[in-house]
Amino acid sequence: MTTRILFLCTGNRARSQMAEGLARALVAPGTEVASAGTKPNPKGVHPLAVEVLREKGIEATAQRPKHMDDLAGEFDYVITLCDSAAQECPTYPARRARMHWGLPDPDLAGGDAVKERAMFVSIRDEIERRLREWLTEQSLLKL
Repeated sequence: MTTRILFLCTGNRARSQMAEGLARALVAPGTEVASAGTKPNPKGVHPLAVEVLREKGIEATAQRPKHMDDLAGEFDYVITLCDSAAQECPTYPARRARMHWGLPDPDLAGGDAVKERAMFVSIRDEIERRLREWLTEQSLLKL
């Protein structure tokens, strides 16, 4: 039976896209990963999210923001990555567990290119750390 994981954010532009890309690279076979937003950003996936994933050997250029209502079926795990999404969909169904990993929005760190990029790297690394820990606990980490 396939285990399904969903990462939710508001715009599905940065944090949830990085989580989707990282999780796909880390999960064991038989695990499906998706991300979506409560209000998907029409600008697409943030270029810095794509860039910092590429540094980890993950290609995310085909990923796109999606609305959570566009995803079919139930998910075993639903992980919200921003407080707004957690508040907007507190009862989004999960067969096994709902979790909240509140992380700052790196898309809001604009202005200074060096600081903005550093924020994306920091958020990517924090998501990866949490994913590795959680996937190990759930026996879903690729061996």
